Amino acid sequence: MDVSKALERCGGAARRPALTWLGVDDAALRRAVRGGVLQPERGLYALPTASPELVAVLRNRELLTCSSAASHHSLWCLSSAGPRHVYHRRHAAVSGEAVHHAGLLLPPSQLRPVAALADVLIHALRCLPLAESLVMVESAVSRGDMTVEFLRQRLPGRRNGKARAVLDWVDRGADSLLETLARTYFRQAGISVQPQAYLERVGYVDLLLDGWLVVELDGRHHADWKQVKKDHRRNNESVLQGYTALRYYYSDVVYSPQSMVNEVLAVLRRRRR
Repeated sequence: MDVSKALERCGGAARRPALTWLGVDDAALRRAVRGGVLQPERGLYALPTASPELVAVLRNRELLTCSSAASHHSLWCLSSAGPRHVYHRRHAAVSGEAVHHAGLLLPPSQLRPVAALADVLIHALRCLPLAESLVMVESAVSRGDMTVEFLRQRLPGRRNGKARAVLDWVDRGADSLLETLARTYFRQAGISVQPQAYLERVGYVDLLLDGWLVVELDGRHHADWKQVKKDHRRNNESVLQGYTALRYYYSDVVYSPQSMVNEVLAVLRRRRR
């Protein structure tokens, strides 16, 4: 395989074993270096456009994990900002302010310095707050790449009690991390929640609370006007059928969840009275 194409498959930079696995030989690497491919150190090769963070991870012989590996496994993630989360077989070798995670269950990716999905999720469950680890786990479970039982069996003992408690909130069928979070916050408040409920002449709604309160969630920053009109008509139809409809946005669910829950509780109490 062409060296540049091989490096692209590896994300822009790679060590010699990954390139060998892709069929790149030493002669091709020497030609590539003469042609402009970078060699930050012996055995490490990178395209000029490679991410400096990726090069740093490879240089330090680390593996990305936890929230830092979420995008590599196409997982929902609230934030990948902040210090890098990594695994290294020697804790003392972890560079800078990176967060070190111990232990691997499975072999990592052959092409990129990224821990296996199971290890990424286990590290997240042990490390991150409930909301952040929950959305990562649920995205993997919902698409069938992971099971709650597999993770629970690998989190034994009292020291993993907090991680196992997160798994109690995992459900399937959510279309987005907003649905996962809102559903969980409402259930924690003691509200009956039916995700992806179907209403005649309306279609599927994100959440149906107590059988009559529709909650729709919108993560769009710049909504398409046609979609906005469609959403409004859906809301109107649900009201005509006797439902009450509320709509919340990314900032409500992620940054002001308690205010959202308080509003919903106020509406539910009024109907119950």
